[in-house]
Amino acid sequence: MNFGPAAARAAWQSYWTAMRYYHRFEVRGLENVERFGPAIIVGYHGRGVAHDMIMLASLLHERSGAEVRAIIHKKVVELPVLGWLPQGLGYVPDDGPELADVFARGESLMITPAGPIEGCRSFRERYKVNWGNRHGYLKLALKYRLPIIPTAGTGVDETYIGLNNGYDWGKRFDASAFAKRIHWPGGFPIWFAFGATGPWPMTLPFPVKIVCHVGKPIYPEADGPVDPSDRKALARLHALVTGTVQRLLDEGRGERSP
Repeated sequence: MNFGPAAARAAWQSYWTAMRYYHRFEVRGLENVERFGPAIIVGYHGRGVAHDMIMLASLLHERSGAEVRAIIHKKVVELPVLGWLPQGLGYVPDDGPELADVFARGESLMITPAGPIEGCRSFRERYKVNWGNRHGYLKLALKYRLPIIPTAGTGVDETYIGLNNGYDWGKRFDASAFAKRIHWPGGFPIWFAFGATGPWPMTLPFPVKIVCHVGKPIYPEADGPVDPSDRKALARLHALVTGTVQRLLDEGRGERSP
C-alpha cells in the first residue's frame, strides 16, 4: 500500500475516533459482533451518514484490530476525486473477487440496504425502517454462508435536519431533460439539510448522543437450506431482519438517555 491510501486510512480512523467522543458513542450488544468472525452487518441508515455503523467499525478496529468493510456506490468510485476510497478506506465496489477475499480473511461487511432512502429524508419522517424489497444482503449472506447481524442507532436521525426527501428529488432530477443534456451520471440524492455549523454536507452534525444497538446474529438457513431464487423464502427472511432492526430502534428509543 502506498503512502496516499495509508494516510487516508489513518485519517479516516482518527476522524471517527474523534466522532465517537463527539457523539458520546455507546454500543449495546457489542458481544453479538465482537470477534464473531465474518458476517453481514446490516443496519438502519441515519440522517446523511450511517454514523453509528461507521463508529461501530472504528471501535471494533480499535479494540481488536478487526477490519469491517463496506460496499460503496459505483458512482462515487467513478468520481476522480474519490477514486482512492476503495483502496484507502477499505471499501469494495460490489460482489466480486475483492469481496470474496474480504470474507476469506475473516472480515465482515457492513450494509445499509436502504442507503439514501432512509438517510436523506426530511425531519418529518424518522426511525422508520424502509428497505423495500432490497434482498441483496440476503443473497450475499446465503452465497457466502454468513450470519446476519442486525444493528440500529438511536440519535442518528437528530444528527442533521433534513428539509426534503433527497432520494425522490434525485430520481426526479435524473429523469429531467436538463440532467440528460449535461450528461449527469445519476444515482445521487439531492438533499437539503442543516447541521451544527451550516448546510449539508459542509457541516458538523449536531452533537447528539448516539447509541448503536446490536442484535443477536440471524442465521438465514437455521431452519434448513434456502434457495436464493425463492422469493417467498427471501421475503420471510427479509421480514425477520427488518422487523428485528425496527424493534431495536423502537426499544432503543424507549430507553435512550437524554
